[in-house]
Amino acid sequence: MSVYKSYKGRFAPSPTGPLHFGSLVAAVGSYLDARSNNGEWLLRIEDLDTPRTVAGAADNILRTLEACGMPWDGPVLYQSTRNATYQAVLDQLSLKGEVYACGCTRREIADSGIHGIDGPVYPGTCRSGIAAGRAARATRMRTQGARIHFTDTLQGEITQDVENEAGDFVLARADGFFAYQLAVVVDDHAQGITHVVRGADLLDSTPRQIWLQQRLGLPTLSYAHLPVAVNANGEKLSKQTYATPVDADKPAPLLLAALRFLGQQVPSHLAFASIETIWQWALANWRIKDIPRHRVGVSRETP
Repeated sequence: MSVYKSYKGRFAPSPTGPLHFGSLVAAVGSYLDARSNNGEWLLRIEDLDTPRTVAGAADNILRTLEACGMPWDGPVLYQSTRNATYQAVLDQLSLKGEVYACGCTRREIADSGIHGIDGPVYPGTCRSGIAAGRAARATRMRTQGARIHFTDTLQGEITQDVENEAGDFVLARADGFFAYQLAVVVDDHAQGITHVVRGADLLDSTPRQIWLQQRLGLPTLSYAHLPVAVNANGEKLSKQTYATPVDADKPAPLLLAALRFLGQQVPSHLAFASIETIWQWALANWRIKDIPRHRVGVSRETP
């Protein structure tokens, strides 16, 4: 087992509902990789998008992690308390000319006819300034010449022409909220994160985050993107697809199911073991290289 000299991982759920099997897989994968490398495992609640935040969901997530035997290090970081920090970084980027105000509507961008990895690609309409009579709506990151290459621990060599595949991406939204891409980069740096283990649904966002890291003079992190758990219809497990919440009263079978989903060779004698025994085995036998190197995992929701 390879052990890093310094390892800080994290789990960063959005409190839009209780944990489901897909989010549990991400938690288990990031937790095991951190602990098996003698690292720290931090917890961040990504409640930046307050209209989507469900009351009580954050506390429910914390209780579920505790019931599943996954203690975290240090205080929990809540993004909703960090707007001043995000604004300071945005001001820094503005002074350097790395961002610009955009007055385009979603309909106008969609009508551009340019499609990329996340839908319509912004055509750069406001790069040289907002047209007369238009008001600023969002703030965008310049991506001219941005071509990012990195090696993902699981998904291999990844190359993305950010300008043409994603476009100048939003850092501050038209509705007044800061965007995920800005917050995740700022918070990973603030928490000293060195390794990110998360779902492959975020793989296409990683080059944008690396580009932003580079423009801020921050180090590039180590990334490992796990297969995404889907339902029988091939849809990612989420609140929108009515994913079944994790039953915190019966964590052992769910932990075993998550380990099997992650390609770990779970012995049959753990079928009726306590969560303490399961974690002892998992930490002693964790092999990240055994995780299937696919973006989508086996269609399953419950063990």
